[in-house]
Formats: sequence, C-alpha cells, structure tokens
Amino acid sequence: MTNGQVVIVGAGPSGCYLAQALLKACPELQVDLIDRLPVPYGLVRYGVAADHQGTKGVTRQFARIFERQGARFFGNVEIGKCVTLDDLRSAYDAVVLAAGLSKDRKLGIPGDRIPGIFGAGNVTRALYDHPDAENLPSLGSRPLIIGNGNVAIDLLRLLAKSTEEMEGSDLGQAATDWLATSGIEEITITGRSPAARAKFDVVMIKELAKLAGVTIRVVGAGTSDDPDEQKKIDAVEALDGLSTGPRRITFRFGMTPAAVDGETWVKAVTFKTTEGIESIACTSVLTAIGFDPAGDLPRAELIAAASDAEAGALAPGLYATGWFRRGPRGTIPENRTDAQALAARILKDLNAADANANKLGPTIFQNLPDLTDYSGWSRIDAAETADPPPGRCRVKIATREAMLTLASEKETKP
Repeated sequence: MTNGQVVIVGAGPSGCYLAQALLKACPELQVDLIDRLPVPYGLVRYGVAADHQGTKGVTRQFARIFERQGARFFGNVEIGKCVTLDDLRSAYDAVVLAAGLSKDRKLGIPGDRIPGIFGAGNVTRALYDHPDAENLPSLGSRPLIIGNGNVAIDLLRLLAKSTEEMEGSDLGQAATDWLATSGIEEITITGRSPAARAKFDVVMIKELAKLAGVTIRVVGAGTSDDPDEQKKIDAVEALDGLSTGPRRITFRFGMTPAAVDGETWVKAVTFKTTEGIESIACTSVLTAIGFDPAGDLPRAELIAAASDAEAGALAPGLYATGWFRRGPRGTIPENRTDAQALAARILKDLNAADANANKLGPTIFQNLPDLTDYSGWSRIDAAETADPPPGRCRVKIATREAMLTLASEKETKP
C-alpha cells in the first residue's frame, strides 16, 4: 500500500525524522504531522538551549519535508481535546506517537512539594517563550541543581552566563532581564552517580570552560579503569580551579537526595553519600532528573500492551518513536536512527495490509477551530526573524493567541 496515509502525533525532531525517512523511502505516501502547539519542531524550538543555535539549525532540514517532500502540518491539535486516538486510528492507515515527554519527574522524597522546587522543564520552557510556560521563578542567590544529564548542564550554563555571553541566541527580553537580575552568587550541581557514570556528554562539560565570570570547584570526581568513563572524569576535573570571575559553581557527585528541608520555602536538601549524611543549604532547588508523559496519551498502558515495544510497534497500525517509545534519553540525532528503523517497519506493514480507500485522513481536522498549517508557521517564522534586536537571531512570539492570529492572516498582494 504505497499510497497509504500516515499521521504522526508530534512535530518535534522524532516526528520530523520519521516523516523524512518515510517519504524518502516511499514518496507516494501521504504523511501528516499534528502537534498540540500552533508551530512545529517541538523540542528543537522549546528545549534546545537558546545559545545552541547550531543545534537548532536542524529545522532547516525539517522544513524540506513540508516544502519539498509533501508532508503536511496541522497545528493546535490536542489529542483528547480536539480528536481522540481512536479517531486517528480510524482515519489513517498508520498512526505514530512521537509526542515526547514533557512533565518534570518528581524527586519522590520527603519535602519534594515544599515551595521553591522547580522542574528544569518548566524553567526552560519559561526561558524559551513556550506559550504554556509558567512565570520565571525567583531562585535566590544559591540555587541547587539536582541531576547530572545534559538538561542539568544546559541549565547550569545559562544561569552562569552573563548577558554579553548570550549574543547570537534567541533568548527573549524577559528571560534576558531575568538572568541579568538573578542575583545568583553560587550554583551547586549534584549528581546521584559518580562522574564516571554521569549522563552528560563530555562536549557539554568542555563548553563550561568558556564561561566568563565564574569560579568552578569539583568535589569527588573519582577515578575509573574504563577509558570512556575516564574521559568524563578528566573533562570535569579539567574545570576544577577554573577562575574567571566571582560566581561560584560547585560540582558534587555520589549525592543521593534523601529529603528537602524547609517549611514555607526550601532551605536545604539532605543527601546520602558514601561518607554518610550531608545537608546542602540553598535558596531554591532545580530538578533535572528526567521527564514523564503529559496529556491524554496513556503511554505506560500502550507500552505494556505493545506487540513489539522495542521496535516501536504498539498494535496493528499504531506505533511509537522517540522519547515516547524509549523514555527520556538520547540526543536529537539519535532520533534519526530510530526513525529509519521504524519507517522500514511501517512500510513493511502497510505493504502487507489491504488498501482502504475510505480512510478519512486529514478531513477529520477540517472543522477544528484555530487549526494552523505550514503556511501559518511560515508567517510566524518570518515575523520572528524579520527584525530581531542587536545580539539576537529571532524574537519568539510567546503567546498562543498571538501565534494563532498571525498564522491565520492571509497573504495579500501589493
């Protein structure tokens, strides 16, 4: 069935890579991507750090699937609110869940609901002008980061940077002002594992050596007989003693959070270490320990009942890719490998299935209010990049209402 219809739920990197792989292998296929936001690109737009514009450049590659390969984008479509999963399965020959994971995982320890604890996902969404973001929080002079993956390192780097160091980014004015007036004097970043088994990439650690205005201390990096693990240790230890300014950064490893202390606001976090119990005072806590599903897609149930979850096959005609399939791990480029394997599986299944010309396809979206398409996104993109202020490459439109208004405007000829 080379003329089948496939819908991908989630127009972030995993969804876009899959669309690209499907259309490259079978150009006759009709591939639609839907997203609960009015705009595509998901994690690239709202998760990749504002000062990592090189990584964000992958959107130029993704744009080609809409502009040259015939994929269609339907934005502002939320599963459970606008359409159901059953609606999609009835309307399309194949449905792929690529919605990612966006809910910050809780610490799961006593005191983890005390005010002053903020999930890294919530903070970064606010920093990057996500339309559903909460207000940027007050972190005080001594924030404590729990987690040692790339998300934690991204957050650490942004909190430690000066305004001048954000030149060339797409950080908005509100976030720029927030960072400039944060009053942060010291940042402690803790990881449960030793440095050898930390989740961060070495390149992320090496980037911290370029920070201006910081003094870095590393405690308990340890050693390893494994060459790859030792590379992580060496990268961290190379930062120890770096001093370019007064803002202090301390790395701590082998620190398992046991309890958050405080009443009306956090005061400290108690950790279990190899030496016993240790309490670290802080003015706020930022958690970067992973993500869980958000929304109305029952991921756990779907994975548990899957016919071949490892391959991304959940049920006949229903698939999963990216973080929705494997959990919150892996970088954006790793999604390409996932996509190529899943595309082959989907095409094999479609070719073995009986063609059904009665599938409704995207007509199920036609009466939805405030539906956006790729042309609407192009107008938003053009507006954001038309006249950015000095030192910025774009100014994001931050509210859903403003995006919908701009997306719905019709082009007029002079």
